[in-house]
Amino acid sequence: MKINKILPICFCALIISGCASKDYSPNDFKKYTAKQILAGGEQAIAKRDYKEAIRYFEAIDALYPFNPEAEQGQLDVIYAYYKAEDNASALAAANRYIHLYPEGAHTDYAYYMKGVVNFDKDRTMLKKIYPLKIEKLDVTNLQDAYINFSELLKRFPLSVYAKDTEKRMLYVRNLLAEHELDIAEFYYARKAYVASANRASYIVQHFEGTSQVKRALKIMIKSYRALNLDKQANDALRVFNLNFPKESI
Repeated sequence: MKINKILPICFCALIISGCASKDYSPNDFKKYTAKQILAGGEQAIAKRDYKEAIRYFEAIDALYPFNPEAEQGQLDVIYAYYKAEDNASALAAANRYIHLYPEGAHTDYAYYMKGVVNFDKDRTMLKKIYPLKIEKLDVTNLQDAYINFSELLKRFPLSVYAKDTEKRMLYVRNLLAEHELDIAEFYYARKAYVASANRASYIVQHFEGTSQVKRALKIMIKSYRALNLDKQANDALRVFNLNFPKESI
């Protein structure tokens, strides 16, 4: 039994050392079984050599597309691409897996990883630009992440990733609300009151329950007053007093 446990580890080490060349093709793995290649790829992931891991998983897909290991390799390569910061390939791999296994046992993971990739895209890159206010970033990818996570919860409400997904969605929702509020305040500061009122109204309508709603209502009230739209200002004031009775404008 001890020999059986030791041999696979030694074998994987041999594969990795033997295929570490940058010039590689799936044919380099022909003498190995799908299980052996999968084991080598997973060991590369354990060593955080994600680019090397990708080579193994791509080789399984090319050489053994109908083996059970191919499906696992297609899952693993999503993660490997993500960790290698090849976001486009990670999303493509996740979409491919979903297309091949729409009702698979691990399809929820592919949806989850789509959300994670989009979730991290801008946060990784643009935190360097806005280290304190990342709500100023372009929110397209965060919006995509929210859609990905929503689809996961819709299709797989009992997924093991559901709780983390809900937390991420809450975080993204607050970021999106803060982003809209930033724009509303930008317009208000420049006396573009119609634009500021519209942006603030959008927050109230679409981000109910977030902390940004209170500030959005204040902007609405001030903007409508500046435009001499007393009815709209009073309507917004009533909503404000109803929800925040101890606060003042």
